[in-house]
Amino acid sequence: MNKKMKCLSLIPVIAMFAVLGSATTAFADGADVFNDNCAVCHSVEVGVQKLGPSLAGVVGRKSASLADFPYSPAMAAAGLTWTKPQLNNYLTNPQGVVHGTKMLFPGLKNSKERTQLIDYLATLKGP
Repeated sequence: MNKKMKCLSLIPVIAMFAVLGSATTAFADGADVFNDNCAVCHSVEVGVQKLGPSLAGVVGRKSASLADFPYSPAMAAAGLTWTKPQLNNYLTNPQGVVHGTKMLFPGLKNSKERTQLIDYLATLKGP
């Protein structure tokens, strides 16, 4: 095999590592955003409630649907489903989306960080 063919045969391997590296970085970045902004009040463990509800399995879940968490009346009445677009909207301005929510977080204004956070949350399996 000549040098050119050897180099060409490595392209799929190099591409695979580039993709895996990007995914790992995105996951780590989303976890970092969570730890920096959310972990004080929320857990990512199933059944572990803090000041806020567990976010394990939050993507796709109905708002105010964990039986063992005392949601605000506003959140209980919101009737949302936490899709990625809905989470993006809510995390931009929680009080603007659910007036009267107990969540005092002012919102995550950086869209890249919101995307990283939501992608991370989507990896968390729920009950």
